[in-house]
Amino acid sequence: MHDKSDISLLLLVEDFLTARATRKPSPHTLQAYRRDLVAIGRLVADENDPPLPLDELPLSAMSARTLRSAFAAFAATRAAASIYRAWSTWNSFFTFLVTDGVVAGNPMPAVDKPAAPIPLPKPLRGEDTPERLLEAVAREDKRQRHPWPERDLAVLALALCAGLRLSELLALRVGSLAGRVGERRVEVDGKGGRPRVIPVEPELDAVVSRYLDSRRRRFGARTVRGGSVLLVDRHGEPLRRGGLQYLVESCYRRAGIGDRVPRGARLHALRHTFATRLAEDGATASEIMWLLGHASLTTSQNYIDVTAGQQRAAVRANRTNRVLGGLAGGGS
Repeated sequence: MHDKSDISLLLLVEDFLTARATRKPSPHTLQAYRRDLVAIGRLVADENDPPLPLDELPLSAMSARTLRSAFAAFAATRAAASIYRAWSTWNSFFTFLVTDGVVAGNPMPAVDKPAAPIPLPKPLRGEDTPERLLEAVAREDKRQRHPWPERDLAVLALALCAGLRLSELLALRVGSLAGRVGERRVEVDGKGGRPRVIPVEPELDAVVSRYLDSRRRRFGARTVRGGSVLLVDRHGEPLRRGGLQYLVESCYRRAGIGDRVPRGARLHALRHTFATRLAEDGATASEIMWLLGHASLTTSQNYIDVTAGQQRAAVRANRTNRVLGGLAGGGS
């Protein structure tokens, strides 16, 4: 192992991010890695005596003691999930450095972290909300400056009926939908480089086909070849992250369901709705895990557990149960 203790931390961060890029994470994930690494590095640099500019901070400054102090300051204004994510990022970073022969050991086990947060599903609220959303978007709204109901409906349907993430929607190609009639499927390049294949029912297939027909009329047949991006904006250019998020937000407004969308789960609420309805209809945790591309069975089990809790709450709200309680307590 070569002595690289005085090498710039930021240079090693770039090496780490370059190595991670071969796993094909989303740009959002890479940005989160960079943000967590820079945030802790800046805290260590500021606490140095004398304080250092971040670009002059050497790796040797990142000891277990300085990391503990930096994480304590980082945790003061952040939620447990953010602290846990940052800890995991730094743990992966030092594991990379050990593997690459840059450092002899990983100091992160000496830095406390919160328990791993259990993410709770955040589906759309209301039994009829998905149907209300789809019906509203399918109608052309004359108030829109550039209405394209076929495209908007296809976006929502792919999220609600195939459970796709935002990054997965953006990565789809026209040829991602494949197979013979009755055996149609969508091939997804999933999170963490885990590909999966999701069955496509005839109704979803028809929605996507109508969208592609409308796109041919707008931009020509050459724009819907197999290698073309599936989802495009009103100019025929590939939809980007911000554009897709804005599109979904506008669909919520048009349907009048903004109050039924959980905070912090805008487009993701559609994916959670897909998973929750799978659980309600009897899908197993392993089936949900495969269809959603989860890395952990525990994550998939959450949908079943939450659904069971909601069902019990609904039964508890039944007024007949309250009557029974009064009768049982009255004695003979």
